[in-house]
Amino acid sequence: MKLHTISINNLKRRKAKMAFLTIGLMVGIATIVTLVTLTSSMSSDIERKMDEFGANILITPQSNGLAMSYGGISLGGVSFDQREIREEDLARITTIANHKNVSAVSPKVLGGIKINNHDVLLVGVHFASELKMKQWWKIFGNEPKSEHDLLLGSEASRVLNVSSGDRLTIKGESFTVAGVLDQTGSQDDALVFANLATAQKLLGKQGKISMAEVAALCSGCPIGDMVTQIAEKIPDAKVSAIQQVVEGRLKSLNQFKRFSYAMAGVVIFIGSLIVFVTMMGSVNERTTEIGVFRAIGFRKSHIMRIILLEAALVSLLAGFLGYAVGMGSAKLALPFMAESKNAHLIWDTSVACGSIGLAVAVGLLASLYPALHASKLDPTEALRAL
Repeated sequence: MKLHTISINNLKRRKAKMAFLTIGLMVGIATIVTLVTLTSSMSSDIERKMDEFGANILITPQSNGLAMSYGGISLGGVSFDQREIREEDLARITTIANHKNVSAVSPKVLGGIKINNHDVLLVGVHFASELKMKQWWKIFGNEPKSEHDLLLGSEASRVLNVSSGDRLTIKGESFTVAGVLDQTGSQDDALVFANLATAQKLLGKQGKISMAEVAALCSGCPIGDMVTQIAEKIPDAKVSAIQQVVEGRLKSLNQFKRFSYAMAGVVIFIGSLIVFVTMMGSVNERTTEIGVFRAIGFRKSHIMRIILLEAALVSLLAGFLGYAVGMGSAKLALPFMAESKNAHLIWDTSVACGSIGLAVAVGLLASLYPALHASKLDPTEALRAL
């Protein structure tokens, strides 16, 4: 009789115990698959959401005489010696090696201007890019669409005493206040936003920009490489990464991953204990059977191979079932745990192979001592029980 036949027959005779062992290990593997898959899927979703909230690379002109600022970054006074960035140079960003990591580029032109006898800072932007980058903005009214539409910060709206739908005159040209920003608590509250080309014309800076914000997708966060690549393409500009944003993203994602891996470790430990206790109990119950095998000439290695083969078969089945149950659980849990409703479940073949391999490895390691114990049973002592 072959050893694998003995192992299969033993499993058939002890269906209830082997079912308990399979379920115990399956639950452990399913929990790990669920945690790992949710971690990957939620990390991807969080990463995508975080990339939508602001820039993490800043492009500013090389200038020494700085007098005005935007978002805490010095931009240079309009009346001082300042080197402007040519708008056409920004097109080079699409040619860098990591151009696929660029989510949005938002050029800006800044300048002081008088509106209704009030000095205000006019900011020219591409509204499509700006609104994509600053999705936390809440606009009362409509989004600016035409060249003569303005978007006002809450404080600018209060000082100028205008609201959505009102008209303003700037340098003899009539503009419509399309919308007013809800209070943001930032410098945006005091700004007047206009179409980039229109603002360039009003400020006499046609074809020039004061700065550009870049939102870079943080897959692997190659921010340092991207800064270097952009600096090489636009040598006349200063390119810097907003380190707080990058570090904040990494810290949030790493904490979530560490928690998931810690939970997975606890589950694996519990699963290995279940396998160990079950296999040890099975060996103790089969003392007589093992004694007979030893008496008829089975070697210690044969006994160990029988026990380990049983564990491998059960573990393999638990691995397949655990992966299926884990992915199903992750699919059900993801809509409740992800930040967005459009989060997608990540199907990773490495998780499938890893979960099955882990199940077999845990099953074999946890069964190693029971198998060794069974191989050392004295056949004389075992046969006395007959």
